[in-house]
Amino acid sequence: MAFLLFICLSCSDSENQIQIDDISPWCIVSFDALERKPMDRITMLKNMGFTKYGYNWREKHLPEMKEEFRLAKANNMQIVSIFLWLNAERDSIGKLSPLNEKLFENLKDIENKPKLWLSFSPNFFENLTQEESVELAIRYIKFIKTKADNVGCKLALYNHRGWFGNPENQIEIIKKIPEDSLRMVYNFHHAHEYLDVYPKLFKTMIPYLDYVNLNGMQKEGPEILTIGKGNYEYDMVKTLYDEGYDGPWGVLGHIQTEDVQKVLERNMEGIKLLNAKLLHDDK
Repeated sequence: MAFLLFICLSCSDSENQIQIDDISPWCIVSFDALERKPMDRITMLKNMGFTKYGYNWREKHLPEMKEEFRLAKANNMQIVSIFLWLNAERDSIGKLSPLNEKLFENLKDIENKPKLWLSFSPNFFENLTQEESVELAIRYIKFIKTKADNVGCKLALYNHRGWFGNPENQIEIIKKIPEDSLRMVYNFHHAHEYLDVYPKLFKTMIPYLDYVNLNGMQKEGPEILTIGKGNYEYDMVKTLYDEGYDGPWGVLGHIQTEDVQKVLERNMEGIKLLNAKLLHDDK
């Protein structure tokens, strides 16, 4: 069943179709009830037809991180991204938390470099004005960019929650940093408060957009929802295509209590439904 689904995704004859080669599973390392080891995870993804994925992590994954990147490369699987989360209680300019420092130490020794998806906890920007928030974010990003340059990685800004999760704030930051490689990652599952304005947002985001992580979307709905079960995600994807964005895309395995393969399979069924509607609209 899953195999036939992925053949269908790979053989579409429409330009505005989400192809499996453009899809990266995301939130599959630390969200998996089976707690797969690196080789088990890579085998699962290959059997499902994927060629790349993103690496989110927790402390327990750091000791085996370099081995996972080595195994991925040996199995022609690309790890395209890795999450870097900064928290004001642990991270400061010039001194990251021990875990984040360990992440950079690992990246130094990894040959197949991922892009750093960088985000900030809301506590960095509490009680700051807009100007103060922008200035603080720029200082931190320049600090992180120096560390990323030293290990051979590029940066993309990741919308999570709070002030930094607002795409307009990220665009303002990017415009004030003369660095062509700084990009944006847009996550549907952190976009519920922007459902009324996403057509306008997408127009301004397109020049900076590097990745879009998909999710089912409904107002005041659950943060994590299977693709195809919401009432906004199709229009959001269609708007992105209309504005000129055609991937790459991420699909979520963001459920702690389930086998991540089953979560991915449900989401890929949802992408099949989106593709059918996109194909119908193209005719």
